[in-house]
Amino acid sequence: MRYLSFKKSKIIWGMLFLIVISLSLGIFWHRVSEKNKIGNQKIVFENKGDEYWEDDFRLKELLPVDEVIPPPPPPKMEKMKSSGCVADGLLNGYVDGTDGLLKLINRSKCYYLHRSIETWLQAPDFEEVKKNMGKIEKKEVVYGMFIAEAISTKTKYYYEAGERELDFDKMCRSGSKNFWGEHTCKPSLAKKEYQRYVLDITKRAMDLGVQSFMFGQVFYQDYISEPSIGIVLEKMRRYAGLRGMQIVIGAQTNDIEDENYLRQFDFIEGGVGLNFSGTIENGPCYSRWWKKEGDWCWALLWHDKFKSKANNVFAHLDWSGKIGDDMSTFSLMTKEERAQSLKYLDNYFAQRDVGFLMPMVAVLPKENGGCHGKSKKFYSADNKYSCDDEDTINELLGN
Repeated sequence: MRYLSFKKSKIIWGMLFLIVISLSLGIFWHRVSEKNKIGNQKIVFENKGDEYWEDDFRLKELLPVDEVIPPPPPPKMEKMKSSGCVADGLLNGYVDGTDGLLKLINRSKCYYLHRSIETWLQAPDFEEVKKNMGKIEKKEVVYGMFIAEAISTKTKYYYEAGERELDFDKMCRSGSKNFWGEHTCKPSLAKKEYQRYVLDITKRAMDLGVQSFMFGQVFYQDYISEPSIGIVLEKMRRYAGLRGMQIVIGAQTNDIEDENYLRQFDFIEGGVGLNFSGTIENGPCYSRWWKKEGDWCWALLWHDKFKSKANNVFAHLDWSGKIGDDMSTFSLMTKEERAQSLKYLDNYFAQRDVGFLMPMVAVLPKENGGCHGKSKKFYSADNKYSCDDEDTINELLGN
């Protein structure tokens, strides 16, 4: 009897053990399935908005309905080359004396306003851009947007197609955190979140009539050996087509020599490497940094090594906000030296079918000490400020 009682007890405890195990497994699988369900919901939520870009029928749903701005005339590349001006951040409205600068542009012969919308470390305020565009009185103008190689991970930007705020942390290129300062990074076009941002800001810019877009230092934004930019360019051009407008897309490519890569763009763009004598060099790489094979090459894009592989080339007085860059050197010259330099550059590049972009508004090192605009941090060609280059530039534009 004791044996049977013991055996019965073992059976009961065994059954209880199996019940506990079954319940534990049930709870575990329930939690796993709920976690997967939440994960899948999160993926669906993150991808919301992507479907519009998959085919033209869906993409048409993103076209504006209210306050539709008619498509502007096609941009004229040759006129962009002969009458192009750097107007950095003009339409963003953050340059000191914006109203005066808008009047400067209205007085000018500028046809192409290069980099008139900036995205460096901040998303553009399109209401401000629209307001300032309304103050441009020119009948014929091409606006340019700069797609910067620097973003702030603290940026707040509402992505309407996805009905959410974009996560700028998810846009960063691996290993680039804090590259431009705290809470910054280089964005990567390999990241879906950055693609969403680029497509959305360029779409909104096109809706306002912007026709020229340039990727800053594209080798930071794209992996040249495994590029991702092609799909973005295709979608940008497709949206422009649905809007009934033509756009041009360029990039700062530095020493990239891959012709297939360069031909994706309507133009490539870079600095000139201005000397204090007001002249420039003829080699492929600026000798300030390149002395021998293997040294870093700051490419001079009008050299045949690069120009022969590109559709069009633009050159400008480069700036980095540091003493010694092109704009720093230029603003330290006398008025007469600046006039002579601009005439030399205009003639030099015109002979080579390269568009030289005249400086109207650009960044300066605050401590530079040369001529400047209303603020020491910005160059202005306006005659009412110390550089007083406005008349010289207008004489050269379109010649």
